[in-house]
Amino acid sequence: MNTNTLIALPITLVLALVFPACSESSSNDHGHAHGDDTHTHEDTAAPTGSTHTHADGSTHTDHADDHADSLQKIPLDTIVINGMSIQLSQSHGPVGAGEEEHLIVTIDNGDTDIIGVRAWIGSEDRTLSYVGKGEYSVINDAYDIHTIAPDALDLNTMWWIEIEMLDGSKHIGSIRPVM
Repeated sequence: MNTNTLIALPITLVLALVFPACSESSSNDHGHAHGDDTHTHEDTAAPTGSTHTHADGSTHTDHADDHADSLQKIPLDTIVINGMSIQLSQSHGPVGAGEEEHLIVTIDNGDTDIIGVRAWIGSEDRTLSYVGKGEYSVINDAYDIHTIAPDALDLNTMWWIEIEMLDGSKHIGSIRPVM
């Protein structure tokens, strides 16, 4: 072994023991930040709805319960854009002003000429809207699009869907969201 290896190995071992890793994206992270407000769970394999106790002594229901309803798909109608049948579903619950929203877009034509799917909430002109670009999921055979609703929603608020084709053409359709 060379001198660098002899020095680096003990230092690495000491650092690993003194500073244990805690990743924010770890599978043991239950959707909460680590730090001063650490807590322990009564049972790490406890079912959703179990309780846990924070370092300050407060106890409350497990975080996994907090967003259970928002993950359910709400089917919307099927629309037709440029001759393509498009099935739509939203999740994250009803659309709320200033809230993150999720649209699932399934295009039922097998058209490989589609190069992009985008969606936004609001008006057709996109004023005050955040446009989300779809990520295609081979497993679901659908585009997942995350966007943020404008801070002000009115009765004419719509989901707007834009399909971009290989030839550069863009085709737009809309549907009323569940609010």
